[in-house]
Parts: sequence; structure tokens; C-alpha cells
Amino acid sequence: MNLLRFLRIWGIALAVPGGVAFGQTVTPVPSAGAASKSASDGRFSLDALDRMADPCVDFYQYACGGWQAKNPIPSDRSRWGSFDGLAERNQNVLHEILEKVAVPSPGRSPLEAKVGDYYAACMDEQGIEARGLTPLAPELSRIAALKTKADLAEQIAHMHLLGLKDGTQFAAQGRQKVLFDFQAAQDDKDATQVIAVADAGGIGLPDRDDYFRTDPTATEKRVQYLAHVQKMFELAGDKPAQAAANARVVMDIEVALAKVSLTRTDRRDPQRLYHKMPLSELEALSPSFPWKRYLAAVGIPNTQTLNVHEPDFFKGLEVALKAHTLDQWKTYLRWHLLHFSAPLLPKALADESFDFYQRKLTGAKEQRARWKRCVAFTDVGLGEVLGQLFVDRTFGEDGKKRMLTLVVNLEKALEKDIQGLDWMGDETKRQAIAKLKAIENKIGSPEKPRDYASVKPRRDAPLGNLFAAGEYDLRWQLGRIGKPVDKGEWQMSPPTVNAYYDPQMNNINFPAGILQPPFFDRTIDDAVNYGAIGGVIGHELTHGFDDQGRQYDPAGNLRDWWTPEDGKRFEERAACLVKEYNGFSVIKDPKDPKNDVNLNGKLTLGENAADNGGLRIAYLALMESLQGKKPAAGKIDGFTPEQRVFLGWGQVWCANYTDAAARRQALTNEHSVSKYRVNGVVQNMPEFQRAFGCKTKQPMVPENACRIW
Repeated sequence: MNLLRFLRIWGIALAVPGGVAFGQTVTPVPSAGAASKSASDGRFSLDALDRMADPCVDFYQYACGGWQAKNPIPSDRSRWGSFDGLAERNQNVLHEILEKVAVPSPGRSPLEAKVGDYYAACMDEQGIEARGLTPLAPELSRIAALKTKADLAEQIAHMHLLGLKDGTQFAAQGRQKVLFDFQAAQDDKDATQVIAVADAGGIGLPDRDDYFRTDPTATEKRVQYLAHVQKMFELAGDKPAQAAANARVVMDIEVALAKVSLTRTDRRDPQRLYHKMPLSELEALSPSFPWKRYLAAVGIPNTQTLNVHEPDFFKGLEVALKAHTLDQWKTYLRWHLLHFSAPLLPKALADESFDFYQRKLTGAKEQRARWKRCVAFTDVGLGEVLGQLFVDRTFGEDGKKRMLTLVVNLEKALEKDIQGLDWMGDETKRQAIAKLKAIENKIGSPEKPRDYASVKPRRDAPLGNLFAAGEYDLRWQLGRIGKPVDKGEWQMSPPTVNAYYDPQMNNINFPAGILQPPFFDRTIDDAVNYGAIGGVIGHELTHGFDDQGRQYDPAGNLRDWWTPEDGKRFEERAACLVKEYNGFSVIKDPKDPKNDVNLNGKLTLGENAADNGGLRIAYLALMESLQGKKPAAGKIDGFTPEQRVFLGWGQVWCANYTDAAARRQALTNEHSVSKYRVNGVVQNMPEFQRAFGCKTKQPMVPENACRIW
């Protein structure tokens, strides 16, 4: 699935899919002691607490210290947290489903046969080894046969239709495609229209800054990357000297593309990515690339208007096209084909890909079990088909109704919060409430899931199946151009442990996979659920009013609906969050403080604003729900409802990281590491400080607290 560039995602990334979603009505307040279940099943747990810690000094340690001690990072992971535990439980459900439908039988439905055969092909390790690189031979021959640089247009279109992006982890969020990215999306300034979008891309390292950072770790990773590319060429049959030269060519081209790409932080401003232009202007930016031939080959020959996200990238692409020979471009294309295909190639190539992208970059020690990788492979390729089987088994109408009730309560709390803001004027408040009331809610799964009709999996062709799914996806995307926008579309598969806000659709989306412990638990009191799933709901609602979301109007158009005075006041409050999170240290180098890694407050601003606003809204909604009610048992397990809402939030984020994973998240992810998704929020909330009796000048009571919403 393709993720729109401004999708405001709840978690640290798209979590690996799987799980049992809730489907029964909540029991409002259970008897005392119901919260004491084992943390191993993902539920709120007293065992997760570190009673030796002071919540007013380090609330994250207090809420999660016990969990961290009992949950070391598995050897096939670089991070392990509550998210991952739930994803693992979901994955076990998917595994059970897929193992059953992978067995050919007359009783399999067409959907079961499709996902079953797709999964079975991935699981056929013996067949993959026996076939070697034979499945790649037609693609390698096609690259070798290119006669001129102009022929690159059809070849790039072909590779885009194969789905060529970062396939090393079968990540659902489609990384940058070979040479550049191309997709379809709503027009930012006319959300009723879908238009073609050309964007930067073409690199093999996870982030453009990886090519330019000068700290020792980044320098070492570039050396390791060069060695990895060389090794992959060798495994594909090149002699060592030729492989080394080829790796250097790849690095040179990718550096050139990275140099003319915007940083992740710069890309957070939607205004910087809106450059709607006629095709003739794109052709003028990179005249050496025959765009009409590309568009014809990709299946949209009549396209005359595009949004070119980064015009300077396409100017730089022109320079790169002229600076490198056709043979060098063939080398670059061979590398990206190998890189994308590696997980479904013989073990030597798959292991080499893992060694760099997971072990060296993130600190994972071993490959995940084959079945886990193939479950993820199937979810990425056929997510909405597999999702139907998952939802049929796990998700009920009672759960959907309960979730809708929570959403309505959170929306009422946000409206009340907006009305009471002392820094926002009446006109902007009126517009903000109009936008809030226009937000649509989607829960569980698509009402009309895609059928992937053109994907006809063969049990002996895992790579061919992957290519077919990639082609289906891009043709489906581009086929939306010129058609009415379908607000029923989903950008995550139903088993995914995550949620998102889409500013152009102006809707919030909660896949079935997240609607279970630790986010929602029907056996526990409302306070914990408001802190957990309520925090998720509030987070997504607040994204409509974070530094990016606030730039879109109720209809999803990129339009400034703020008065200048209120816009300035927002920016002042946002600057407070930037400064605060800039000060949070993730990695300390005892030898040289210059190599310390802190959070990037500008990169994480939207997520931090949503976390802060989301939990405050959840707290307000809980307090409203308790109005006029006599608590059934007062304290539960020694904690008041006010305390338990914060504990519910804290335990959602319990996690352990390798140093490499923490470093990479701090440098490249829009989400703060777990510790600061907890402490960064509660230290800004007087409600927390009152609940736990914190005193002035304690760490969770900063002198200058930040607040937007």
C-alpha cells in the first residue's frame, strides 16, 4: 500500500501486522485487582511498574521499569515494546489463518486461495534456493539490453510497475522508488481531484542525510553500505574488482540524488511540496528524461498536469543523467533490482541484506523466522484480502460501537478545549470547530476492500507474485486520476497495529489490529482505556490541528483559515515544543559530547503536538464521563482514576531499544522515542502533577511547560 506523504501516523512506524481485536462491550469498572494481569498478554499490569522510581522524577521509569526488566529485546528485533507485543500476537493469528489456507483444497474460497498461494510461495525456501537468480534473469536481461539513455524512461516505468522500492523488510509504507517516486494523490489545493505526483527518490540508504552526516557512526555506516552493495554484486556473479567499482558507481549516483533532495524536516511543510505544473514545465526541469515515454509506459499517456513535490530534485536529476554513462545507469538499476528482490532470493542474498539493513543499521541480531517474514510479505502484497480473513475472525460490531462512543466523547472534549483556548480568537475557533465537525471516523476495515483481481499467485514464483502485487498497486493508484475521490480508501491493512489521520480526506482511521490490549481492554476500568485508546483517538484528532494538519481546511484543501494573529500565537506555542524536545537526549557519547544524539524537535513537532493534545483531550473526556457518577470502588489497586489515565498512557509506550535503533529513530523518525512520548507529555500537564502530588522543580514539573491544545 502507498502512504500519502502527510499521513499523520500514530506509532513509530507501520507496525508489523497481526492480532485479535476486541469485539465485546466494555465493563465500566471491574472489581479491584482486575488490572493485575500479566504484562505478557499486553494488558495493563501492576507488574510493569517500577515502585522504586518516583513518578515525579521519571514517570516513564515508574510506569514501565518493571516491564522493561522483564522484556528484553528478542534477538530478531532492534526494538521491543507494547506495540511489538501486540503486533506479534496479531501475527500469530495471521500465521494460523495462512497456514490453513496455504494447503490446497476444494473448500478454499477464491480469497483464501489467493493469499494462501502467495504465502506458500514465500515459504518455499527449498524452491527459492533451487531457482537461484533465475527469476531475475528476464529483468537483468531487460536492463542489459538498454541502448540509449532515452530508453531509461520505459525501464524506470517498468521497474516502478514492479513496485520497486525498499523491500528489505516488506515495509508497508513504500520507500522511495528507483530513480524517483511517482504516484497519484489528491490535489492539495483541490481535494476533490486526484492528480499525478512526481517526487524525489532513488536512494538506497534509509535517509538522504545518511549520505552527508559527519559523525563517526554515520561515516562508518557509509563504509558498510559500500561494502554491502559490493557484496550483493558479488553474490549476483560479479568479480570482486568489478563489484567494488559497481558499488562506487551506485554510491556516486545516490549521493548526487540525495544532494538535491529535501531533508525530512523540510518535507514536513506541505507548502514546500506543492508545485502544480503542466507537463511541459517538468520536461523543462529534466529535458534529458523523455517524460511522455515514461507516462505512456506507466499507463497514463494523457497526463498533462502534475504536482512536482521537489522541482530542484528534478533539476538535479538532469545533471545526474548527463554526468553518468548508460552503463553506469545500468549498474544503478541492477543494484536496486537486487536490493528490492533480496528477501525472496536465495539465503546468501537475503542474509546479506539483513546483515546491513537490520543488523548494522538497527542492531537486530538474527533474521526473523521465515513464517514471520512471509506473513508480513503477504500483508504488504495483499493486505486488504488478508485483512478480510482477519476481521472475519477477530472483529465484532460491539467493539466498533464502543470505539465510536469513545471517539464521540473525545470529539466533544476537543470542541470544549478549543472553545476555552485563551490564545485563539473567535473567528479561528469557529473555523476550527467546523473542521472538527467535518472529521469522518473509520474503524476496523474498509467497507469495500480491494480484490487484487490481476494478482494470480503462483506457488513457485514468490518474486513474480511480488512484482504482480506491485503492478496492481501502482495501476490502481494511477487509475484514480480524474475520478471522484473515494473517502472509503484505507492506507493501512486491517491487522496493522497503528492509526492515522489523513488531512486531505479529513478523517481518522483505526484498523482492527490496534483495538485490543494494551490500547483497549474490555476487562478494565474506563480510566485506563481513556489513557490508552483514548490517547490514540485524541492524538489522531489533534493531528488535524498540528503544524501540518492546521494548514488544511475542513474539505482537505491546503488553505490558510487562521487569522494572522492566531497563526502567530500557534507558532509561538509550537516553538516551545520544538525547544523542549530538542533538549531530550537519546544517546550520550561519554568520550565526545559532540556525538550525542538528541531528538529533533522540528522533525517530531507534529507527533509531539498530537501526543500532548491527545492525552489532554482524553483526560478531559474521562473527567466529563465521570461527572455526576459515584466511583464504584474509589481507588483501584491503590490508584485514583486521575492516576490511572496516566498509567494507561505510560504503559502503551513501554519499550526497550538497541542503541542503534534509538539513534536511527531520533535522527530519521517523526515520532519521539517512547520515553519522551510519555515524559514529554506528562511534564506539560498540571493535571498529572496534581494527580501524583509532584512538587515545583521536580523533573516532571518544568519551569516552562508547553501547551498548544
